[in-house]
Amino acid sequence: MSDLLRLRPAATPAMIAVFDDAAVIAHAGAFEVALARAQAAGGLIADEVAQAIAAGIAATRIDASELAEEAALAGTLAIPLVARWRAALSGEAAAALHRGATSQDVADSVLMRQVVAARDVLAADVARVGAALALHARTHRDMPAMGRTLLQDALPVGFGLRLAQAAAGIADAWQDLDAAITRHAVLQLGGAAGTRSGMDGRGGAVAEHMAAALGLRAGPPWHARRTGVAAIGAGLGVLIGSLGKFARDVALLAQNGIGEAQEPVVAGRGGSSAMAHKRNPTGCQVALSAAIRAPGLVAALIAGLPQEQERGLGGWQAEAPVLADLCLLAAGSAAALAVVAEGLDVDPAAVARNLDRAGRGVDIGDSVAIIAELLARGED
Repeated sequence: MSDLLRLRPAATPAMIAVFDDAAVIAHAGAFEVALARAQAAGGLIADEVAQAIAAGIAATRIDASELAEEAALAGTLAIPLVARWRAALSGEAAAALHRGATSQDVADSVLMRQVVAARDVLAADVARVGAALALHARTHRDMPAMGRTLLQDALPVGFGLRLAQAAAGIADAWQDLDAAITRHAVLQLGGAAGTRSGMDGRGGAVAEHMAAALGLRAGPPWHARRTGVAAIGAGLGVLIGSLGKFARDVALLAQNGIGEAQEPVVAGRGGSSAMAHKRNPTGCQVALSAAIRAPGLVAALIAGLPQEQERGLGGWQAEAPVLADLCLLAAGSAAALAVVAEGLDVDPAAVARNLDRAGRGVDIGDSVAIIAELLARGED
């Protein structure tokens, strides 16, 4: 069964791949291999045992649909997954596999590796949006346009000011998200109750070794401390909302009777099945749909913060699909708006006509200086 009809309209293929079944299994395997190698480096198991574990995991082919059924029964993915890998091993390697770890260690570490991969996918399209908005803002920085407050004509602004404000908001959101991921994408290794028992006092060194191998930060166990997940989710929500701000403004500017800016013409996009004359702002639609969905998802992560004691029931289990959805929505929004921003079709004649009709003059105040200041902040 495929979810592409549900996922693809709102997300990108690259981000869908970050969270697909193959990626989850690969990250879980990388966790177990890194654990074995770190324990071998710390003298907890023999090198040849770690090598056997790595070879056995690499050689095991897993049917994701069968694994999903087993995980639904077990209540966690790691139980049937580790059982399959253990069955492929023998002797000391089978006994050493997953030593000192627990299911949540695997799940949380897999999620953080996916978050890091998601950041890499998002970065390119967010940068495209920002660069295109900055270019348009500079191009139209001193073109007087009708400013609007409370959806009514207000006073003139430089047309580029609206775009520079959008660029600055997106840049701020991206910097905050990047900082949250950098701070909180930490390896989880706590074992059964978060004490790293069974590692002969060398759990910290094992975690350091594993984190380096898996591209994550090292730190103390955070299994019942979910502030990092919530912070990353909130950062994604703010980014989605800041992209939605740009989308909302373009959609308003594209309305009949205003017509100051339009999405670019893209074959197969923006049409109507019933009205051939329409030029719908479909890219904005993707971003606005994401912005509507994101707050509820972020709220779900915050609701999960009061985890019970050393391992919560239902709280952390709710997080991975929610965080995945936020990443998918952010990717779809950024990719759609990169196309919109790069091809934004500004109509100076319509801008001038609306300004003249409002009769509020052409004084744009310090728009040009403010645009320069906003764009300089985004480039820091």
